[in-house]
Amino acid sequence: MSSESLPRVAIVGRPNVGKSTLFNRLVGRKLALVDDTPGVTRDRREGLARLFDLKFTVVDTAGFEDADAASLAGRMRQQTDAAVGDAVVALLVFDSRAGVTPLDKHFADWLRRRGTPLILVANKAEGRAGELGVAESYALGLGDPVQISAEHGEGMADLYEVLMPFVDAQAPEPIEPDDLPVEMAEPADDGPMKMAIVGRPNAGKSTLINTLLGEQRLVVGPEAGITRDSIAIPWDYHGLAVRLVDTAGLRKRAKVSDKLERMSAVDTKLAVDFAEVVVLLLDATLGLEAQDLRIADMVLSEGRALVIALNKWDVAQDQSSLFQGVRKALDDGLSQIRGVPLVAVSGQTGKGLDLLMKVVTEAREKWSRRVPTAGLNRWFEAALDRNPPPAAGGTRIKLRYVTQVAARPPTFLIFGNRTEDLPASYGRYLVNSLRDDLDFEGVPIRLSFRGSKNPFKAPPRGRNEKR
Repeated sequence: MSSESLPRVAIVGRPNVGKSTLFNRLVGRKLALVDDTPGVTRDRREGLARLFDLKFTVVDTAGFEDADAASLAGRMRQQTDAAVGDAVVALLVFDSRAGVTPLDKHFADWLRRRGTPLILVANKAEGRAGELGVAESYALGLGDPVQISAEHGEGMADLYEVLMPFVDAQAPEPIEPDDLPVEMAEPADDGPMKMAIVGRPNAGKSTLINTLLGEQRLVVGPEAGITRDSIAIPWDYHGLAVRLVDTAGLRKRAKVSDKLERMSAVDTKLAVDFAEVVVLLLDATLGLEAQDLRIADMVLSEGRALVIALNKWDVAQDQSSLFQGVRKALDDGLSQIRGVPLVAVSGQTGKGLDLLMKVVTEAREKWSRRVPTAGLNRWFEAALDRNPPPAAGGTRIKLRYVTQVAARPPTFLIFGNRTEDLPASYGRYLVNSLRDDLDFEGVPIRLSFRGSKNPFKAPPRGRNEKR
């Protein structure tokens, strides 16, 4: 069962009333960034919620602001409007300590016109500091507010009681462990392809994802840094289940001084950790910069499959020389991994996106592949014949056999004697040979050595051993 079949509950309200804190409380994980800065959430985020025996899809939304539709705040409100339209009920959250503001009243009127059932939620109601705000909320005409503390988990039983008539009436059969939506599913080899889009601010990551999905799912615009936290979206690409993750732009560390931007950068790196394939999006109008190479190196160091996409190709100048220049710069800057795939695309027009997905699925297949033992040993013997291990101190190092101990990324272990004396250059030779001979081009490979113990070598003395 997918999350699409579950009843949907939207969390709405003005900025900084604790919507993301409530979202995290309901899903049982810190999926949404939480900070005192208003307007942290800009795109709607979905997760599987479990409130006692109620199971539903909860949707976190941007804080409502009364602004022009073309502005960033207006585009964020459109995302909130879409979330409310799909919900069986909306939780209108207000800050009971701050009381009911004119914006709360405006938001309540707007929601009432939408026709979706509303539940008024008084957040931050622990102690007595919120009593006045709770009293003021009756003026909204939405009945008794549910008093909760999303941060401390107070009032969840009361929230359960008012949610139950809406969620229980819509709920399908009980959820089995294998039916978790992709936002909450545990990593599995046969699960959806986990694909993260990363890059510098304003490279066009959200626009690219909207075009792939065929809908305005994420807030986009000319402003840099619109996306602040990683948003995971389930997607079906011609029968292939995909977990698409949009991430915040990564700037050079020295330029990041804002606390919220630092939190966004950490969130992006976590998204890379849980990805299988990472698409590094470059702005073709700016070319390749040192920060792009740093991001690529970070992805490869984490052992993830990497595909690089040159975005905004529809407006790029001198395309042929630009592509060749970026290709050469990548080969020079990422010399430890040759042949990282490079694709020219346009998130705005959709050009090259089918090719991008073909390259992404091929990269995942290489990254997940296990080499049969017979083929691996044939490669090993041929590699040693072409270039035998060097003789350290006049005695040749003997490498005995190799085994693949893991995939995702491909990980190999070579056994022999005196392997600690092997120069790093010989390890690089073997890794490059693996790539060339066994079709691992562009994929990070981990190679380790293990030496057999010398029975004639005295063991090291312990700290308390007598001499």
